[in-house]
Amino acid sequence: MLKRLRDVMAGPGSAQERLEQVVTVIAADMVAEVCSVYIRRAGELLELFATEGLNPEAVHRTRLRIGEGLVGDIAAHARPLALADAQAHPQFAYRPETGEEVFASLMGVPILRSGKVLGVLAVQNRTRRQYTEEETEHLETIAMVLAELVATGELIKPAEMLSTEGNAMLPSRLEGVKINGGLAIGQAVLHQRQVVIRRVVAEDAEEELVRFRTALAGMQSAIDRMIDAVDSDVAAGEHRDILESYRMFAEDRGWIGRIAEAIRTGLTAEAAVQKVQNDTRARMSQITDPYLRERLLDLDDLAMRLLQHLSGDVDLLVDLPPTDVVLIARSMGPAELLDYDRTSLRALVLEEGSITSHVAIVARALDIPVVGRVSGIVTRVEAGDQIVVDGDNGLVMVRPGEDVLEHFAAAMGARQQQMQSYAALRDLPARTKDGVDIAMLLNAGMLADLTHVEEAGAAGIGLYRTEIPFMIRSAYPDLKSQVEIYSRALERAGGRPVVFRTLDVGGDKRLPYFSYDDDENPAMGWRAMRISIDRPAMLRQQLRAMIRAAAGRPLSVMFPMVAEVAEIDVARAVLDMEIAREEAAGRPLPQPLSVGVMIEVPSLFWQLDQILQRVDFLSVGSNDLLQFFFASDRGSPLLADRYDCLSPAMLCFLRGIVEKADAAGKPITVCGEMAGRPLDAMALLALGFRRLSMNPAGIGPVKSMVRSLDLAQAQDYILTLLHQPDHSLRRKLRSFAKDYGVVL
Repeated sequence: MLKRLRDVMAGPGSAQERLEQVVTVIAADMVAEVCSVYIRRAGELLELFATEGLNPEAVHRTRLRIGEGLVGDIAAHARPLALADAQAHPQFAYRPETGEEVFASLMGVPILRSGKVLGVLAVQNRTRRQYTEEETEHLETIAMVLAELVATGELIKPAEMLSTEGNAMLPSRLEGVKINGGLAIGQAVLHQRQVVIRRVVAEDAEEELVRFRTALAGMQSAIDRMIDAVDSDVAAGEHRDILESYRMFAEDRGWIGRIAEAIRTGLTAEAAVQKVQNDTRARMSQITDPYLRERLLDLDDLAMRLLQHLSGDVDLLVDLPPTDVVLIARSMGPAELLDYDRTSLRALVLEEGSITSHVAIVARALDIPVVGRVSGIVTRVEAGDQIVVDGDNGLVMVRPGEDVLEHFAAAMGARQQQMQSYAALRDLPARTKDGVDIAMLLNAGMLADLTHVEEAGAAGIGLYRTEIPFMIRSAYPDLKSQVEIYSRALERAGGRPVVFRTLDVGGDKRLPYFSYDDDENPAMGWRAMRISIDRPAMLRQQLRAMIRAAAGRPLSVMFPMVAEVAEIDVARAVLDMEIAREEAAGRPLPQPLSVGVMIEVPSLFWQLDQILQRVDFLSVGSNDLLQFFFASDRGSPLLADRYDCLSPAMLCFLRGIVEKADAAGKPITVCGEMAGRPLDAMALLALGFRRLSMNPAGIGPVKSMVRSLDLAQAQDYILTLLHQPDHSLRRKLRSFAKDYGVVL
């Protein structure tokens, strides 16, 4: 069948004539009365281009919107559809000019190339036919062959296949989400690495298998060299874990086996790689889980690398223009950024992406601003366009005017001066004007974050999120792996204290290898300490790893999402059990061992007296506390600005917590986003907090605020506001800062 198609496609006649012959061949092979090809045009339309069995006059006249009818549904979701009674399906759309009312069953598959839907291939039968899975796969293979004919541009001009929106040359301001902060100006370079597949049908399957295995071995060796060549500051910690996980996918037997099987069906090695990746992307395109979507990006990247090795194009380092470059991509795998010359790269803009995506983690290590979820960026930018990236606010300006460029260049200069002023404060104490010392700590979730401890002059790590190494792995890390992670964290801290928070998973942080029941309110469901109590073996292993990693050094362990005294009693009992186990084995114990809880659930406030008798320190998780305090989902755009952490109610609550901690003589830290914002941090200090833990970017601005603050004045002022009926005290506190010269 594939050879017959190859002969037709390589034969004489126009592209339209060859397509008409193709549908005839397919209809005969599939024993179908109808075979039709719809091709995607601009304006999100599908046009009937050729048919065997339907009314010939409907060709080029029948059009469907993407999502309209069964054919439109196949295109919208990029997935096959097989129906014995097509007309009974709610998506069925009748087109009288086609004459298809006499046909009962339908099977259709998307025509895919590089993950994009170029059209739809469909067959129909008069009788109610139950199409088999093998028949669907057969039609998908044929559709992939057809994709090469469609992609040549002979049937329809490429420009007519693309959706356009307005005048592409006008300046535009696009919004996304902040993934990595920073400012940049540069010219656009589109990340569109693509290998043209010139042969789809193989002459000799065994020869293709040999080519495939040779290219696979070459790719695996190249990946090894690339990972080994990464600078040590990039390869450290979870960056190394990510790249090692990527290496494991390149050796995955299931992926390799599916490609080999596709070759045995008669495809060339290149076509087999493309088919397997098209199938995988079609299956996974509807998945919303961020971890699984990262796996899809890994496989996309690997498929492209393998195609490059098959084609002989193995120079993986991509040369960039010598000028400043802003890289534009729909999405990227974890290693693709390392293929680019970092001396020219200034920023990355993604149509997809998230703060926990693997490419974002690598970009942070390279200190490159990243903006993600910029809708339509790939189609709205031309190579060479001037691009302004505001990573701090999640903004991208395409082809900005001279006035915008001048303003932004000035902002970059001011930001650089500000960063230099913050750097000058690194070795100065975080001490207020009236002599009160403030502990400035860092939040971390990866070993690479610990490099910022020295750079920022932080006193230690106030929150080490242990769940991130668990989330980026494909399997639960064993005891040895966990011991290594925690040991390296303590070593990189250079003797500074590190507070390890036990696993805070569940809710929006799901482990890919762990089963969950769906909670109606995930943030308030089965997560964090609740999972640890119900799965004590997980908690025991993690605590055992921390104890062994400490190896006689100080160890601070903090339990998240504690809602009542009973939960800390259970957690403490598990910890004591592991301490006794290690002592019996003759292993060195932590010296000293400190135990704390996070205050995130308001109910804990009324049990603080009992809690403080059981712990050595407290930490306020202001992010979760705020949403639970106001019953306001912090992820809801409708409620994002509804409530303010600087409201009198919230500040009174925080004041009560710090008073209880002070009375018990126990240190208390704020480690949520409040701690890293200068105005919010000023309010926290005025309430009595003396320990703030934040992301690295917050250290400089907050320290600058601290050194310009007369704390006694701020305390006197805020106490006059706590019982005001205001929605927020933010404006009044900002006015105070301005009047008293507090640097914000």
